[in-house]
Amino acid sequence: MATIRRSLESIRQSKPSFDRKAIEAATESDIARYEREDEADAVLYPQPREIRASLNMTQVEFAAALKVPLATLQNWEQGRVQPDPAARALLTIVSKDSQIAFRALNSSRGLSEIES
Repeated sequence: MATIRRSLESIRQSKPSFDRKAIEAATESDIARYEREDEADAVLYPQPREIRASLNMTQVEFAAALKVPLATLQNWEQGRVQPDPAARALLTIVSKDSQIAFRALNSSRGLSEIES
């Protein structure tokens, strides 16, 4: 993805990309419908913090087991960044069967728990 650099002045001079009249004309039923549509479009996946807590792992252990940088896991858990589709798939697999997932990832923490 290319980085686009703009000056503050060019941003101030640009037209907003929303229709203020449409926003002001929205009724309560319109707003409720928009909320339902947004919820239907939401991509749900297991939350990393909940998975980690259920496995009784620290952030360092869980990041290592998933083979992702600690900062990435922290960003997911704090909601700063959404996991990409591949990471969401991995989180879903770990939430369904962590032993198989860790075995597949060849995680030493996961393997030691499986063997004990």
